[in-house]
Amino acid sequence: MSIRHVTLVGAGVLGAQIAFQTAFKGFDVSAYVPDQAALDKAGKAIDWLQRRYLQDIDGADPQALAAAAGRIRWTTDLAAAVKDADLVIEAIPEQLELKRRVYAELGRLAPAKAIFATNSSTLLPSAMADATGRPERFIALHFANEIWLHNVAEVMGHAGTDPEVFSTLVRFANDIGMVPVEIHKEKAGYVLNSLLVPLMSAASELLVDGIAEHEAIDRTWKIATGSPRGPFEIYDIVGLGTAYHISLAGGPKQQAFARLLKERYIDHGKLGVETGEGFYRYES
Repeated sequence: MSIRHVTLVGAGVLGAQIAFQTAFKGFDVSAYVPDQAALDKAGKAIDWLQRRYLQDIDGADPQALAAAAGRIRWTTDLAAAVKDADLVIEAIPEQLELKRRVYAELGRLAPAKAIFATNSSTLLPSAMADATGRPERFIALHFANEIWLHNVAEVMGHAGTDPEVFSTLVRFANDIGMVPVEIHKEKAGYVLNSLLVPLMSAASELLVDGIAEHEAIDRTWKIATGSPRGPFEIYDIVGLGTAYHISLAGGPKQQAFARLLKERYIDHGKLGVETGEGFYRYES
């Protein structure tokens, strides 16, 4: 199996990063967004990513970055986005029924050769596989945020995933500059989030219960462990919209955290790094 043309469905925080990193490594990329507002937002995200690559990657060439941006073909037409796809990577909100509806549509529109991969952080591929109409060509490919720095890609199939599809995605992850992590059994949260989520949940409970403010929680964690970021700084990077949807599906404490996120931040347009403000403020 060969991958040359990659389609991204969804261009939020991670979707835009995956699209740009894939184009940066020489692949042709199509990216689907639902409307003009999302298209405008994605364009700003790509401009921001070029600045970050120049800042963070030694020897990054502005011309190469501009060329990468030029290899991404943006569209609001899903059929046009997937018509040549060898691989379709889905990076839409963590809502199972929404994902299943999108996969049913992708299964109808994409060529038979196309592999489908979800970037879902929390949902198992087996929960969506039948909706694709091609479960043997369906797999999870999960990225960490700021993928040009934290370049891990977790590859996880389900019981019906073709082993050749699995090995193809491992090679693809390597080809776009990631370190592939092969997950041998389905596990909600993969390796990364199985380790990270308990920390984030504990931090959110401390905040919801009024034990400490988010600055104090972050400061404690960073000083005591030497970590460069505290949990609420990580929430801002992940995006408070994503955190909201995940928390809303959790238990009572997580749902209380979801309400806090909505009332204090999301309803005021504060989604984290992507909007310049969340738990903290950020310079554009």
